[in-house]
Amino acid sequence: MDHDPGAPSQPEPAQLVTALVGLRDALAPVRLPLPLPDAEHLRRRARTTTDQLDDYVLPRLATLDAPLLAVVGGSTGAGKSTLVSSLVGRVVSAPGVIRPTTRAPVLVHHPDDAGWFVDDRILPGLARTSGVTTQPGSLQLVAEPSLPAGLALLDAPDIDSVVEENRLLAAQLLAAADLWLFATSAARYADAVPWEYLHAAVRRSAAVAVVLGRVPPAAMREVPPHLGQLMEERGLGESPLFAVPETTTDADGLLPESAVAPIRSWLAELAADGRRRTAVVRRTLGGAIAQITRDAPAVAQAVEDQVAAVVQLRDDADRPYAEAVRRVSVQTADGTLLRGEVLERWHDFVGTGEFFRAFERRLGWLRDRLVAAVTGRPRGADEVRLAVGSGLETLLVEEGEAAAERAEASWQADPVGRALLERTGAVLHRPSPGFPAAVARTIRDWQGDVLDLVADEGMGRRSRARALAFGVNGVGVALMIVVFAQTGGLVGAEIGVAGGTAVLAQRVLEAVFGDEAVRRLARRAKELLDGDVEVLMSVELARFHQVLAAEQVEPGQADRIRQAVAEVERWTAELELEPAPADQPALAPDEAAPALDRSAPHALDRAAEDRPVLDAGRELQLGARTRDDGAQER
Repeated sequence: MDHDPGAPSQPEPAQLVTALVGLRDALAPVRLPLPLPDAEHLRRRARTTTDQLDDYVLPRLATLDAPLLAVVGGSTGAGKSTLVSSLVGRVVSAPGVIRPTTRAPVLVHHPDDAGWFVDDRILPGLARTSGVTTQPGSLQLVAEPSLPAGLALLDAPDIDSVVEENRLLAAQLLAAADLWLFATSAARYADAVPWEYLHAAVRRSAAVAVVLGRVPPAAMREVPPHLGQLMEERGLGESPLFAVPETTTDADGLLPESAVAPIRSWLAELAADGRRRTAVVRRTLGGAIAQITRDAPAVAQAVEDQVAAVVQLRDDADRPYAEAVRRVSVQTADGTLLRGEVLERWHDFVGTGEFFRAFERRLGWLRDRLVAAVTGRPRGADEVRLAVGSGLETLLVEEGEAAAERAEASWQADPVGRALLERTGAVLHRPSPGFPAAVARTIRDWQGDVLDLVADEGMGRRSRARALAFGVNGVGVALMIVVFAQTGGLVGAEIGVAGGTAVLAQRVLEAVFGDEAVRRLARRAKELLDGDVEVLMSVELARFHQVLAAEQVEPGQADRIRQAVAEVERWTAELELEPAPADQPALAPDEAAPALDRSAPHALDRAAEDRPVLDAGRELQLGARTRDDGAQER
């Protein structure tokens, strides 16, 4: 392939490539699933940034001497396909009357440049084909000898297509361009959508040339200067502006030579001048990298915002369940459970009410009665244990239901939590269907642990006989009674009844194990109960955490993005790959550059028509600066 010796191949900037790959890898997993403000916008930004790195920046950095890729983009009906075919001299991208017309992009290149485009060096997501196709996701390659080596033209779909897939592809192709050849018409040059793309070009310092087509001859002194004024006001004052008059096409649908000659000559000059071509590539590439490093920190901040929202929602769910655990812990130690059926079953177990009235005077007799009760009526201990379990079950179910209601209500009060509940359809305002069974199992397990504690403590030589005399079940329920009144929260008449119950149970246990062992057993039994309740509530709370876990927001992503940006900025500065200043246009004309080879096959050789057309040199200098004396600013 013949390349200008003035544009030598540059070595691959390996450090910058590595830094950009790191940035791409940091951005690729970003999801931003929570419906926070701007989340959708920043999610698209992360995706388009990784696409641009894959489609353009990384391939172009690896092959700085590859042909200049000029993407012809614009609105529906702007005549992009007609322009491309007219520049080439034959139909290579057929227009149509049914919109949208361009479905699969067409890339026209010189045959000697085929090696640059047949592989996936650029736009790796598009399948290559050499035949006419309308298959989405494909790229039609057309080898054309009339096109100068070092230049390729790509006809893109409409940027305002009614088909979303076409719009996304058009944006992707423009992001992969070294040069934007932006086509618009005299009737639509002020439309909002084209200017959105042109603003994007300004933000990333992309090299842009604008082709204003279908200009009525009578408006040639008015419309192009007005568009030039708009370009200058919006940062495109140094961009070339070409005006193509409204004219008839030939039998093949091509524009007359006079209409496209200025554009063709300018492109030929650009392709032939290695220095200018390299300047265009470096300007656009540097601008793309600068835009990426400006955009990425906003994505990092969005990740942190998502993480903060997840943490807030998790805390909002954690608090009610932590409160439920605390309330259960308090109510299983302040005597609350020593009422109702528990108290009755305990009375039945140890005797009648006079048992308590005579407690202080006749402790030895009462202990004898208790021994007889434990050893003679084992079913009484089981009934106390069942009553304790029933009381505990009621408490745990009530607190579990209250925690679910409060946690779900806190999410409903948060716009993000509410949207998350609506999106997932999770039913969280009541406990899970298996919660009652889990409560029953937790209570059984705890009561079994209490009996194991008693049995283990009773294995000592001195306490074994006493424990066996009272019975493991009897001593176990006595220990449960002691556990439920550890904090002395009983008041009023409860002290004389439930309080006496707890005191009696403690004295019995002290008689069996000693006071120090009783304190240790009661403390351990309470710890086991609190731990079991915490596990029970944690399982219910996990339903909320599972909803959040499905969002997969990784806290470390933000730091990785910022570190990667810093690394990219470092090596960009090292390599001096910065976007060109506005007062140093890379697209200025070069009068000494050769024109397009007119002897090549399919090159147009038509006589200029009588319709007026702006002079190429004058139009190149227009760039929104030169005004016709008769044109007034609008």
